[in-house]
Amino acid sequence: MSGQQDGFALGVDLGTSNTVAVLRWPDGRTRPLLVDGQPILPSGVYADADGQLHVGRDAQRLAQVDPDRYEANPKRRVDEADVMLGDRRLSPAELLAAVLFTVAEAAVGTVGFLPPAVVTCPATWDADRRQVLADALALAGWPPAAEHTMSGPTPPGTRLLREPVAAARHYTEVLRRPVPVGDAVAVFDFGGGTLDVAVVRNEGADPWGDSGFTVVSCGGLDDLGGLDLDAALVELLGARVAAANPDEWARLTRPENTTQWRDRLRFLENVRGAKEMLSRATVAPVAVPGVEAAVALTREDLEGVATPLLRRAVTETRRVVSAAGLTPERLAGLFLVGGSSRIPLVARLLHAELGVAPTVLEQPELPVAEGALTDLPLRPGRSTTKPLIPAPAGPPPGPAGASPEPGPAGTLPDGDRTPRLPAGAGEPADTVPNDAGRPRPAMAHGLGPAGTLLDEAAGTTPAMAGRAAPSHAAGAAGLTGQGGGAAGSPMPGQAGGALAAPPAPWAGVPQPVSGGGPGVPPSNAAGSGGRRRALWISIGAVAALAGVATAAVLYLTRDRHPELDFQAFDRGKRILAGADRPSDMFTATLGDRAYLAYPRDDDRLEVIAVDAGTGEELWRRQSAAPAEQWDRIVALPDAVALVADAAGTSTPRELEVLDAGSGRQRWHHPVHGDDEFFFGTDVMVLADRDGHRLVGLRVSDGTEKWSRADPRDQYGSSRTSVHLVTSEEGLAGPGFAGGGARDPWQGEVRRIVQVASDRSVRLIDMATGAVLRRRTNVAEPDDLVVAHSDRLYVANDDGGFQLLAYDLGSSAEPTVLYRAPDDRHRPKGLVPCGEHRACLLEVTDADQATAAVVAAAEGKKAERWSAPGADLLVPLGERVLARRTYPDPAVTLFGPDGQRVLDARDGVAVRVDAGNLLVFAEPLGSGEDDRSVAGVGAESGRVVELGQLKDVRGESCSWNTEVIACGSAKDFVLHRFAAG
Repeated sequence: MSGQQDGFALGVDLGTSNTVAVLRWPDGRTRPLLVDGQPILPSGVYADADGQLHVGRDAQRLAQVDPDRYEANPKRRVDEADVMLGDRRLSPAELLAAVLFTVAEAAVGTVGFLPPAVVTCPATWDADRRQVLADALALAGWPPAAEHTMSGPTPPGTRLLREPVAAARHYTEVLRRPVPVGDAVAVFDFGGGTLDVAVVRNEGADPWGDSGFTVVSCGGLDDLGGLDLDAALVELLGARVAAANPDEWARLTRPENTTQWRDRLRFLENVRGAKEMLSRATVAPVAVPGVEAAVALTREDLEGVATPLLRRAVTETRRVVSAAGLTPERLAGLFLVGGSSRIPLVARLLHAELGVAPTVLEQPELPVAEGALTDLPLRPGRSTTKPLIPAPAGPPPGPAGASPEPGPAGTLPDGDRTPRLPAGAGEPADTVPNDAGRPRPAMAHGLGPAGTLLDEAAGTTPAMAGRAAPSHAAGAAGLTGQGGGAAGSPMPGQAGGALAAPPAPWAGVPQPVSGGGPGVPPSNAAGSGGRRRALWISIGAVAALAGVATAAVLYLTRDRHPELDFQAFDRGKRILAGADRPSDMFTATLGDRAYLAYPRDDDRLEVIAVDAGTGEELWRRQSAAPAEQWDRIVALPDAVALVADAAGTSTPRELEVLDAGSGRQRWHHPVHGDDEFFFGTDVMVLADRDGHRLVGLRVSDGTEKWSRADPRDQYGSSRTSVHLVTSEEGLAGPGFAGGGARDPWQGEVRRIVQVASDRSVRLIDMATGAVLRRRTNVAEPDDLVVAHSDRLYVANDDGGFQLLAYDLGSSAEPTVLYRAPDDRHRPKGLVPCGEHRACLLEVTDADQATAAVVAAAEGKKAERWSAPGADLLVPLGERVLARRTYPDPAVTLFGPDGQRVLDARDGVAVRVDAGNLLVFAEPLGSGEDDRSVAGVGAESGRVVELGQLKDVRGESCSWNTEVIACGSAKDFVLHRFAAG
């Protein structure tokens, strides 16, 4: 069989609502695998009264008779012990196995055997969920599951590949979009049931020759997908239908018998079809059972109900990108996959909000399955022709998935002079070649009683794991060592067959004024020495008093962040990281200390503390716990925090804190992927998303000091956002590339603001957990919110919005700082930019070219400064920096009066302190490159070219007001850029 299978491969995207498989032929062409004549297989499973499982459209049809026996989205049930379908209790693995068996049956019917295959799974799936998938593969008769990692070659078997990695490979290898080594692409997978977002980085080819894409960060929304858009459209239609036909609408919404259930399912299908039609047309009719006239839906209707839902998707995408330590402009691309991505509004909103033009195909259901095929490359010497997007002109090929018939002179019907299929690949569908080349009966459709396979030709019901028909040439179907049954073991239901189952802005500072002490007049008086001495004493006293007064004026009016004495980079000081090139490098600076870190071969993090000025090594320690991926390190006043990364929002990870003086571990705390941390003076606040609470942990020893449950709205949602109440001292320091403060705990950081889904806001003392003040009807978690000093600034993300300022010290009504002129204007960014003044970024009609900075202070008329293309604001005291990322990065620095200190200077600017900037000529990517850097004084705009950082990983860099630290290939380098 190896000769027959050579070059054939199958990629499978096992989706929540739909499953897609793509078959690759030996000549390199790929085509969707047809199941029941269609390229998309609904993932639903129906268990009939005889115990047989039906999949796909047959299951959907049968569900109209008895909906209780139908599970439309078995992938959503992966965490459950069992699922009841009618009177049958099935494991999630059995449901997924039914889908996988149907795919295998279609593949065998097409090419005569089950080719080597790659099956994808979400990046957020942990080991337990992947084991359920592995069990399902074993039950369906596929070869044992084998997952590709960067730590070793993949063992033989059915390969498992994470969905965003498959999509990224399609993006680079099929679409030929460049993602340089070290750079990352975001994958936005918007399917029928869920939204999955991931950032994957190109690590280059690993030692085993596989494409080294790794998941840097991931997340998503389990309650947002195409089905939720359908539900919103149903609600919209309900208001229209119920007004004229209340009885019919009640029958559809509250069915009481089989006929009414059938009508409801048909109506939901009609709504779904209209939604898909609106991706191609501007109007689509919806037939309502029991109502004579169809109801018209328009694209405006769809976009009206979809916009609030999709804004959540955009927010989640921004969060995942930020969790990867990136900003949207630093992505090499944004790739949209999943059937719901074809809605035009999806790409439009992402482009408007993130400033990155997304890539979306006409058939966004296919890239994950097709990208999975890259895990099984063609052998050298075979055709490696890439599939064309769109298909080439000429006579249409045969039905996708059908065995091609040779044309004249050995050509295929579409005119391609490609090699004929290997012997046996085009044999009739009712026979399957076995290892000896003899025909054997093909598999029958569906699953038999008690989960067994039906083999109608053989008249038997052998265990699924023991079938040779859908298996690889080796015929192995057991899941050895992974909890599955061995080949030939009974199915569940048979004897012995059961499976165990912030933004960080700051306020302004006074500007310097000129002044000096009074002069001392020369004495020309005559008289005794005593009189002269008394005169001089009097004059000296007056001069001293004048000097004290002058010094006081100079102190009160001094610039606390004067322009630095920038100088060209010195030769730098290098600190060796390890013998081999680390997969990641991290740095953090605070005062005269720099912390450098990289993952070791044993997945623990090596941390090095050095004197930032001299490069002298102070200590070197390893983390106590390993992690598959590390996220970042955080320098604290007397400690350093090590933060592990996680594949999913609910995946456990470690937070470890080391002592700054010795490097010894102080404490560690288990957290989850979507948890957030807020460091204060003595207490760290953990936003425990899984536990729906806020927790105060002592920075000294990690013990829990207090806990407070998150508020819930009337629907039970506990979604919140949390913001530090920042101070001028805490934020007038170095900033991240995205504008956030590197050292937000500097100064008196003692309070946080929690915004809840019920629109309430709580002001909480970090030390005690006490609620100092609570307001209702203020903001939603997705609104723009900044808490600074004694003010809370809020701009809701609606057309015709208002910018409001709340006094955190009182219950007084908010002050309206600014009202948008009309519904066409929307806010995109918000920072404080002076005492009781906020600056927001506003665009008109979602057009980034119309961007403007609105500076609004209490008691003054708002000012508006044009900033075309800007998509990010960075505060510098009373000044504000507007950054543009598309088409090329550039920065404009506005003074307190709106005058342009820098005007559209090329590059990416980051804050050194409230009076100084570093400007990098290119975005700070993860790859090694030469980075040209300039220093800029924020008051004068004076630019000093500092030179190049040679071969550094830009995103690893951190800085204080004198030194920048970066990771390189195998070492770290520290360069001084300002006189101390």
